Amino acid sequence: MYGGDEVSAIVVDLGSSTVKAGYAGEDTPKAVFPSAVGWLERGGDVEMKEAKGSKRGSKSKGAAGDAAAAAADDGATKEYYVGDMSYRRDGMEMCSPFDENGLLEDWDVVEAIWEHTLKKRLVVEPNEHPILMGEPAHTTREKREKMVELLFEKHNPPAIFLAKNPCLAAFATGRATALVVDCGGGGTTVSAVHDGYALTSAATRSPLGGDAITDIVLEYLEKSKKTPVRPRYEFKRAPKGDGESFTISDVKCPKTSAGYRLFKQREIAADLKETVFRLSDQTFSEEDNQNIPAVSYELPDGNVIDIGVERFKIPELLFQPHLISSLGLGKDAPDLTDPDGSPAKGLPALILETINKCDVDVRKDLFGGMILAGGGSLFGSLRERLEAELHDAAPTNVRVKVTASANNAERKFTTWIGGSILASLGSFQQMWMSKQEYEEHGATLIHRKCP
Repeated sequence: MYGGDEVSAIVVDLGSSTVKAGYAGEDTPKAVFPSAVGWLERGGDVEMKEAKGSKRGSKSKGAAGDAAAAAADDGATKEYYVGDMSYRRDGMEMCSPFDENGLLEDWDVVEAIWEHTLKKRLVVEPNEHPILMGEPAHTTREKREKMVELLFEKHNPPAIFLAKNPCLAAFATGRATALVVDCGGGGTTVSAVHDGYALTSAATRSPLGGDAITDIVLEYLEKSKKTPVRPRYEFKRAPKGDGESFTISDVKCPKTSAGYRLFKQREIAADLKETVFRLSDQTFSEEDNQNIPAVSYELPDGNVIDIGVERFKIPELLFQPHLISSLGLGKDAPDLTDPDGSPAKGLPALILETINKCDVDVRKDLFGGMILAGGGSLFGSLRERLEAELHDAAPTNVRVKVTASANNAERKFTTWIGGSILASLGSFQQMWMSKQEYEEHGATLIHRKCP
């Protein structure tokens, strides 16, 4: 028994945008911070490499990832900065632990994130706490085994459990069978859960997630609105004598990497997206929405911009990805094609594709038990719009119901909350994979212990 009252389990959800970590049985995670990690090269042929660029909208780690690989090749060591990205450092590059398919790839970065999570944020001794980790439904056997090896060999917990993210989202809403629509930062995944198990062969994924929408908002500001988005470290604000206005003075930071500058620009664009943008109540038509009044938004440097019909048009990409061609972004528009090269699908098409991959006997339950999760699902009217469009596409005798928490924090943390509930259940304690079992059977046992 590992998750009793004396020592509570640790629950970690390493998402493509943010890391959520905390104790089993609690309502919200103790630590929430970006999963993007900064790094500096120390030693090697040079003390610090020239800052490399990072293409906006790229689905891979891009130039920053190439620079990290080069640093390793010339014998240099990389110093990682996790959760401290607001502090600018000369030459600091950014990298992600995920590949273009939303799966863990850079295990050095993963280890840096775990170390920061356990030692600096939760301030626990990992060998005293069992650890439950969330994982994507489409992860591979090799990556699961690698995660098990790293956890046991590096942190020595008494036990671990790897749980599929859609299963945890279903547990968070009290369902054993559900269709989970997880709109994360790195993409949107639609997964079916039946009797507590994820039907991995039916899962579908789109690159259209919260980060892609943020990048499109940023491109729209700079290309269509001709408004440069200045990161907060590039200027200082000083109040004037009237106390109501302020002056702006430039701060020169020539050694800032392009990747870090983009990271801070995205923070501003994300705030604009969450504050001003929303979904139309019905299928978007530019002709019908030309007279929508503009909404003003003040950027950190004091520039005020007016956002008109685009505040509905850009979120509409979740339903109609092809509309990106009408935004005038040109060659710098984020790549919205799937890894196989096909155009990205809208949410209704993804959902119907997943349901149609499942057995006929469970489809009715999936239509009636849809769950919206993830930070990318917070657009106003998303639940109602999705329900209406799927109602038109569903069989006539099937009830369509989409569930989404009215609390934004709960919706963002749905997967973590499900893990918190699961790891605190008395009936779950026999499910852990113990350190002794790992030493006796190896990492491959995880596929039987945590199917």
